[in-house]
Amino acid sequence: MRRSSTDESTYRRSPSPESKEPGFARGGPFRRCSSLYGRAGAGDAGDAGGGFFGLHTNPGPKTAQARYTTPKGNKYVVFYLDLSFIFLLELKRCSMARGCLQGVKYLMFAFNLLFWLGGCGVLGVGIWLAATQGNFATLSSSFPSLSAANLLIVTGTFVMAIGFVGCIGALKENKYLLLTFFVLLLLVFLLEATITVLFFAYSDKIDSYAQQDLKKGLHLYGTQGNVGLTNAWSIIQTDFRCCGVSNYTDWFEVYNATRVPDSCCLEFSDSCGLHAPGTWWKSPCYETVKAWLQENLLAVGIFGLCTALVQILGLTFAMTMYCQVVKADTYCA
Repeated sequence: MRRSSTDESTYRRSPSPESKEPGFARGGPFRRCSSLYGRAGAGDAGDAGGGFFGLHTNPGPKTAQARYTTPKGNKYVVFYLDLSFIFLLELKRCSMARGCLQGVKYLMFAFNLLFWLGGCGVLGVGIWLAATQGNFATLSSSFPSLSAANLLIVTGTFVMAIGFVGCIGALKENKYLLLTFFVLLLLVFLLEATITVLFFAYSDKIDSYAQQDLKKGLHLYGTQGNVGLTNAWSIIQTDFRCCGVSNYTDWFEVYNATRVPDSCCLEFSDSCGLHAPGTWWKSPCYETVKAWLQENLLAVGIFGLCTALVQILGLTFAMTMYCQVVKADTYCA
């Protein structure tokens, strides 16, 4: 017996996809099924936050623990490897810096040792001249202390002091002593360069002043307490075969007579300076010595360049070692 379509039935059809029933639109039974299936562990089949059929579900506690435990351990391992690699790089860099520092240290010490020994030699020659020759090569009346012996003593002492500071700074690797050595040597280098530039810039004025000062110094010749000046003029006139500063007549003002020192004579003998002018040297000493210096200008220039080169090497070694010490103290302490 057929049921009428109008009769009420206890069975209902399953809703179709085209159904407009609100239960299916909101998820209906599928939402409840997906939620139940997600709680049972179906979340592993989806994406990181996915559930069933692309719907988002909450992962279980075991799933979350399995998901985050392994990457965390891997991060620690990578971090430790990075630290070890960085430590090895820093250790290698510090070892290289120490090796460079040791090389520069020994070069610096050898340079300053030679520098100090040179100062000792110059000081010794100055002391010997002062003890045996008095104020040797004192020609200026305006600067009576400007003798060869005094200049050598002062120069030798200063060079010894600078070399000593450099040696101690190199051995102790003390950046303050190295910086002190650099500053002192730089001041000496700048002073020498300034004097050289001024000498060539004002050579004419220097010539005129030097001749006037030397002529004043002639009046001290043979007087008491001026043994150095007397010996210097006697040696210059004998070795360079000259007489007077600009002419032999310069001595006439000194003696107030037609007379010259015996060192001006062509043939030396006692009181030969009282003889006729034909037996005296005619060349002026100032121009003769100046011509001799010009003839040996190449040797003087080479000596000056060698001195400047030694000082530049000292400055380079000092600053290089100073930078290495500062770098070692900063990165490898």
